[in-house]
Amino acid sequence: MLLDSNIIIYAAQSEHRALRQFIETHTPAVSVVSYIEVLGYHKLTEDDRRFLEQFFRAAEQLPLSEAVVQWAVKLRQQRKMSLGDSTVAGTAIVHARTLVTHDTSDFRWIEEIQLLDPLAETV
Repeated sequence: MLLDSNIIIYAAQSEHRALRQFIETHTPAVSVVSYIEVLGYHKLTEDDRRFLEQFFRAAEQLPLSEAVVQWAVKLRQQRKMSLGDSTVAGTAIVHARTLVTHDTSDFRWIEEIQLLDPLAETV
């Protein structure tokens, strides 16, 4: 499994205890792009930053490789898609990981990846 940035952000919120348990149970990976997106947010509180830095230290981070870049380009050529979303999707494809996201509509059209929304399902 590969966590999308939005799932990481939700998991940092106290009301999403079940999501944190889901993550602990499945030990999914993260894209280096999610690291940049999440920790680069300019309005992070100091407590949130510390929590997220600890999370990223413990998580397996999948790198931005040439294969991921090529998939991101291919996806953006097919449909309007943000750089972050296309790179995360490319990472999921290259590493054959299910993409765990709450924004399934952004990725549903991509035949090469499986999606899971743990906030919409019982986890």
